[in-house]
Amino acid sequence: MPGKIYVLIDHGQGKIRGGSWEALALGQQIASGTGKTLHAVLLGQQTADLAGQVAGKRVDSVITAQDDRLAEYDPDAYTAALQQIVQADTPDLLLMAHIYQNIDLAPKVAAALGRGLVTDCIGYRLNEGQLVFVRQMFRNKLNADIKIHSEPPWIITLQAGAVPIDDLEEGSGTVESRSVDLSSVPENRVQLEAIQAMKGKVDLNKADVIVGVGRGIKKADNLKIIEDLAQALNAEIGASRPVVDNDWLERERQIGSSGQTVSPKLYIGCGISGAIQHVVGMKSANCIVAINSDANAPIFNIATYGIVGDLFEIVPSLTKKLRE
Repeated sequence: MPGKIYVLIDHGQGKIRGGSWEALALGQQIASGTGKTLHAVLLGQQTADLAGQVAGKRVDSVITAQDDRLAEYDPDAYTAALQQIVQADTPDLLLMAHIYQNIDLAPKVAAALGRGLVTDCIGYRLNEGQLVFVRQMFRNKLNADIKIHSEPPWIITLQAGAVPIDDLEEGSGTVESRSVDLSSVPENRVQLEAIQAMKGKVDLNKADVIVGVGRGIKKADNLKIIEDLAQALNAEIGASRPVVDNDWLERERQIGSSGQTVSPKLYIGCGISGAIQHVVGMKSANCIVAINSDANAPIFNIATYGIVGDLFEIVPSLTKKLRE
């Protein structure tokens, strides 16, 4: 099934957002499996450095559209720019990261193009040569196969952590400048200030190592052993919902369907049973180590390494060895 795949590259404060690298990695996988060409789309102003970074990955080209109206996110201007590019090039897919900005943008683009949209996907598969996308439903208890019946292009948003950035392949693509006409787009919005929501708080998405703690810690006073382990590993501390609901740790440390979705290089779960609501937030970690006294705990089903035993004995011993 030849054709083209486009990936929207999101950026802010001079940096490409991690979710876009994940979307690009998914684009590479689909391109390899279907024989389609892969192209990145970068909207903004003065984005030459960012375009060069993307061109260093395995893409056929990086399409840049630069305009003063695209310097900051404006849903009307971004929709018009993407609509013009997509209608001119007729790709089969337009992939985006499932971030707040694109939760707003993707439906607008789909409506403007009159095409199908599947949001918050966790993967895809090929069924008799046709792409089928997978997304979670009923509070992440079920994985549903979604087949789109509209004409392409289809707009797909990818859940954070669904594809490891480590899967992103290097390469060498060309950079192509594209003109877009935004003169007829009304200026209904003026951005006064950009405020980072996590400023001064914990952003677990940036952590390479996370020590997760669950109800098995029993009480807040016992968190000291988790803090010691995290310090020895230079790690951040994450938590399951019961720990947060009991006010033992701050809400921004919650991992799961009602918290953050993370994909660290190493995740150590201490006293976490592995309820689906938590697992969906950390299952994309490169390496998962589970410490639990219950040999039948569900977390062992996804763990790379499992340790069955008392966390109050194992965690201090592990910390001691790490310090040695």
